[in-house]
Amino acid sequence: MRLYQIILIKTQSIAPLRDWRYICAMYSIRQATINDVEIIRTLAEEIWYDAYLSILTKEQLDYMLTEIYSTEKLTDQIENNLQTFLLVIEDEQTVAFAAYSPREENADIYKLHKLYCLPSTQGKGYGRVLINEVSNKVLEAGKTILELNVNRYNKAKSFYEKMGFTVAYEEDIAIGPYFMNDFVMRKNLQAD
Repeated sequence: MRLYQIILIKTQSIAPLRDWRYICAMYSIRQATINDVEIIRTLAEEIWYDAYLSILTKEQLDYMLTEIYSTEKLTDQIENNLQTFLLVIEDEQTVAFAAYSPREENADIYKLHKLYCLPSTQGKGYGRVLINEVSNKVLEAGKTILELNVNRYNKAKSFYEKMGFTVAYEEDIAIGPYFMNDFVMRKNLQAD
């Protein structure tokens, strides 16, 4: 487990001569184990409703959470190395997670399957930290392309663009009776 200190510039100060207040936070990143499955499920439930309720129905969210974040599915992904999960811990609380793996159909391209931060921590830089950590792992594996899906109406698209991702194509993915209408975004890690 690595321990980091990050200086974050986010909260505007009321004082007229100070444009920004600097916030320091201690955090660590570690790889998840099957013992973390319930933590990941709890985070997903809290984060997904905040992130998606304005663009998806509650019924679709409930279905997708049950389908994607079941204990069995997460345990299988971690136990069988189908996806590697990274957790961000701040003040002994898990506040964000990411999951990645080589693409099944093309192992030269890695896919960032999941990237979620608690709403109370958004803007603290943890999304950037996780993308950078995943990017480093991809480069360590000798690969240079990182790909992700983002809902076409998700405001996170602009964050991914700031992180160097560009839209490669659009796809509609069936999840039970519902469809995810996504952009597939890619980043060439050699360009960094």
